[in-house]
Amino acid sequence: MSISKVSNQAIRTTPIFAVLLAGAFVAFLNQTVINVALPKIMNYFDISAVTANWLSTIFMLTNGIVIPITAFLMERFTTRQLFLFSIGIFAVGTFICATAFSFPIMLVGRVVQAIGAGILFPLITNVIFTIFPIERRGFAMGIFGVAMNFAPAVGPTWAGWIIETYSWRVIFYIIGPIALIDFIIAIFLVKNVTETSRPKLDTLGIILSTIGFGGLLYGFSTGGSKGWSDPEVITLFIIGGVSLILFVWRQLTVKHPILEFRIFKYRMFTLTTIINVIVTMAMFSGMILMPIYMQNVRGFSPLEAGFMLLPGGIVMGVMSPITGRLFDKYGAKWLAIIGLAITIITTFALTRLHTDTPFAYVLWVYTARMFGMSILMMPIFTAGLNDLGLGLNKYGTAMVNTFRMVAGAVGMAFFVSVMTNQGASHVKTIISEHHILPTDKAHMALAVNQGTVMGINDAFMIATYLTIIAFILSFFIRGTKPSNEETVPNTEKELKKVPQPQ
Repeated sequence: MSISKVSNQAIRTTPIFAVLLAGAFVAFLNQTVINVALPKIMNYFDISAVTANWLSTIFMLTNGIVIPITAFLMERFTTRQLFLFSIGIFAVGTFICATAFSFPIMLVGRVVQAIGAGILFPLITNVIFTIFPIERRGFAMGIFGVAMNFAPAVGPTWAGWIIETYSWRVIFYIIGPIALIDFIIAIFLVKNVTETSRPKLDTLGIILSTIGFGGLLYGFSTGGSKGWSDPEVITLFIIGGVSLILFVWRQLTVKHPILEFRIFKYRMFTLTTIINVIVTMAMFSGMILMPIYMQNVRGFSPLEAGFMLLPGGIVMGVMSPITGRLFDKYGAKWLAIIGLAITIITTFALTRLHTDTPFAYVLWVYTARMFGMSILMMPIFTAGLNDLGLGLNKYGTAMVNTFRMVAGAVGMAFFVSVMTNQGASHVKTIISEHHILPTDKAHMALAVNQGTVMGINDAFMIATYLTIIAFILSFFIRGTKPSNEETVPNTEKELKKVPQPQ
């Protein structure tokens, strides 16, 4: 089906977009609720925190394996086939988690969930770029941003209430039926909007990708807790790094690559991807550090901590379609500059936390930070994909999501490591300066709290520096909007840059 025919049939695009959006919402909601449920799951299965954390780690690892091959899947299978499979397998995994009678069975459920969720985001992005004309893509991506930003934000608060009122299983018993209903509706409403071919599967590339990305993601996820000099962590980095180098080399030489690295010849895409990675790392600093501050230092319950995060999520959800329209009208450059300026100021404000910082201060600063990020996240993502043209969109989507996955893992591990190491150092200094004895439990607890807050402040300072780098890079974003290029570059040979708008 041609792009012109698809873009002119607005009545047909709306139900497809709505069904895909519902699937994305439950998938993103699922990603954040598990962290709130971990303490209850630990008690139920009688497992340690390290073991329980595998529910998050295995999900991330599976995503890291699945996402790089989504470009191949979108080329090989139809829109309808892929969406029904992804939302269907996600629903199956959710019901496995809901009914799991042992921890290994629940791990299996998380893997099955992650397979479906890993396909959904690249697929939906590719569909948006196919069914919407270029002057409407910003708005469409903004609506998609409601699901991507709002669901993870309300997830912890909603899950905290469910767990305190009912059981952790109820979370999955709610998400599962929603996914199943979406699957049934999709049977009738989702149509094929992309063309398919018969590309050859690069089996060796998949193996190298799995070992490379899987090794690095697992290495970063364990490095923050075990230490970066731990033999297991070093081994994972070496194996993952070597496999990744071999994977990149192979993708540059095979006829049908899994990930098309030659798209980095497109300067706008490369620039926005770098900014995207930096902003993702900075965003995860807040997502991982603020709950620690609110619960471990201030003593708030998970539900109360969730309420602190909630306004920021609402702001991101409300701003996403507005930002999309602004992008369609003005482009990405000034949205990125303004958004990053706000993010710099608010991230720096979070370097001034204390053990008695007012709740209102934390609430307003964090919410303003999310407002800044809501202005820039979707515009830079959309601008980068626009630079590629429709023919390379599936490769760009897979690439950006792979890099975001790695950036998220690196960000979480790195900022937790900075907080932990700097916090321990500050605790030692406080104990030494105030001559606190180990037997003085009350003052020792105060010293640990104060040191932890100082470690969190140090981590946010590094996040501020990262955001400043992204801010400087944003000035190099082109202010012009690309034309709706119909020519699809030949990705099986040397990529040739399509004409750019003057």
